[in-house]
Amino acid sequence: MTDTTDALVLDLVEWIAREPRPYAEVIETWRTSCPRLTIWEDAVDRGYVVRRPTVEGLRVMVTESGERFLREHGRIG
Repeated sequence: MTDTTDALVLDLVEWIAREPRPYAEVIETWRTSCPRLTIWEDAVDRGYVVRRPTVEGLRVMVTESGERFLREHGRIG
C-alpha cells in the first residue's frame, strides 16, 4: 500500500463516519477506473466499512475497526 492510497482510504472512512451513506452515493463518489487506486475495495477488505441493509436501502457504515483506524490517525477523538 502506498502512502497516497492509505491517505485516501483514511479520507473515505472519515467521510463515511460523519454519517452512514447510501451505497450508490459511495460508489458514485469513490469509484475509479484506475486499477491501482482501489480505495473502496481497500476500505472494505481491511474491514473499515461495511454495507448494511436499512429501511432506506443499502447503506455504508464504519465498523469498529474503521473507528479505531480513524482514532489511530487523529481523525476522531
